[in-house]
Amino acid sequence: MEQKEDKSGFLKVVCKNCGNTQVVFNRSATVVRCLVCDTVLVEPTGGKARIKAEIKRAF
Repeated sequence: MEQKEDKSGFLKVVCKNCGNTQVVFNRSATVVRCLVCDTVLVEPTGGKARIKAEIKRAF
């Protein structure tokens, strides 16, 4: 039996507005805002979240 690989994980992103770096979940069910300037970084879509920040690293 073949096992499906889960593509969910964490991303290190940089806010395009202020340059703050944060770690976010790529399937977030809630809006994630920058802790410094309150800009929206991640919007939920029902599956993979819409990332509105620059992605620096996935892990």
